[in-house]
Amino acid sequence: MSKKMLPVQMFTPGAFRENAIVLGEKLVKQWKIPTDRPLQLAFGSFRQEITVIAAAKTRGLRISEPLAHRMGLFSRPVLRATYNSSSRTLRLGPLISVLISRDNPDQPDKPFGSISMFCRELVNACRKQGAYVYFFTPDHIQEGSNSIHGWVYDDGWRQTAMPIADVINNRLTTRKMENKPSVQYFMKEVKSRYGAHVFNERFLDKNEVFDTLKADSSLAKFMPESHLLSGLTILKKMCSQYPVVFLKPIRGSLGKGIIRIARQPDGTYQTLATSTGGARRQVYPSITKLFAGISGKMKTTRFQIQQGLTLIDHGKRPIDFRALVQKNGMGNWNVTSIVARIAGGNHFVSNLARGGTLSTVKDAVSKCMLPSEVKNTAYVKLHRASLDIARGIDNLIPAHFGELGIDLAMDSSGKIWMLEVNSKPSKNDNTPLNEQKIRPSVKRLLEYCCYLSGF
Repeated sequence: MSKKMLPVQMFTPGAFRENAIVLGEKLVKQWKIPTDRPLQLAFGSFRQEITVIAAAKTRGLRISEPLAHRMGLFSRPVLRATYNSSSRTLRLGPLISVLISRDNPDQPDKPFGSISMFCRELVNACRKQGAYVYFFTPDHIQEGSNSIHGWVYDDGWRQTAMPIADVINNRLTTRKMENKPSVQYFMKEVKSRYGAHVFNERFLDKNEVFDTLKADSSLAKFMPESHLLSGLTILKKMCSQYPVVFLKPIRGSLGKGIIRIARQPDGTYQTLATSTGGARRQVYPSITKLFAGISGKMKTTRFQIQQGLTLIDHGKRPIDFRALVQKNGMGNWNVTSIVARIAGGNHFVSNLARGGTLSTVKDAVSKCMLPSEVKNTAYVKLHRASLDIARGIDNLIPAHFGELGIDLAMDSSGKIWMLEVNSKPSKNDNTPLNEQKIRPSVKRLLEYCCYLSGF
């Protein structure tokens, strides 16, 4: 099926009928579009019977203002178009939507908080690539409706009724929001009723990821020993086997709630717990007293207990790596970026939210006491591990993911370990907006949306 990018212009009713569309004569002939009978126009879930008028000097597509506004189109977008002769359907798109956690209409310059600039960047990328995007929150979902009151950008942010999109990117930031019955029903309904594609459709559970991946012999080598912290027995076993272990909330993020347990030479146990001001330190005389100390937290939080690793460091500040792995315009996994994260001075985790700093992989490993051959192959090994893990999650965990943030570590021997996988990689503002320059991560996100939608 041929595809073309067409600039869309709007005309006021009167010159032509409201449901008439004007197309260039050349394209009408090339695609064998009939002008003597009604056709169907499709844009996301929007459907409308139209007639096509061929015009000699028209290069793009002209559409009446009332019809354009019913579709949620404003200004003069450029859209991709395809024509299916068997169903006599002229399809425009792709229509993309992003499900976000919250909006703030009282702040028109920054209605989506810390991801507002990412949203504008995606709008700019869509304009260049012939796609259309809108943003919506769980509050905009109305059961049984075939439209969403979403946000579009048209010389400023505005809300308007939009069709259900061809592709929906789930960017919800909390499990509570994602598990709302209205959200779960919406995601099932749009897939079955409209054939919409929803990706990054759910959060990952740390324990589920480790248990699933370690069962695959090709991925087990990246997995530190990890178990669900079910009671004193497993705590005793892990603490006797490893001098350091970590307790991680299985549904945590941003380094919150992590506890580091270190066995001391005198038989006591020292814990360090993440907090905003730095690590909180406590000492317990025995493993049973330690278990009693953390059992209160276990009533409200399920923990994963994980083998401690001797990570490479810079000035005793541990270093780990975050790989952003995304599907491309062919539906295949690609590594978009890998950055090193160096822990803040008074923290034992490297998350930026806990005072960590970013560095290139090359700069970070060059500062470590490592053999030169380990330094020279570090990036290649991290790259390969990221792709293997992303493919493993895709094949073994029943959900649709289009991008993953994969946290990796390297120990002092150069071995690569997986620390965590995040199905909602951060989109917070960290670069100034430049309309001319679209980040590779945003380009790839759009490429995958075009691939999914068939455009």
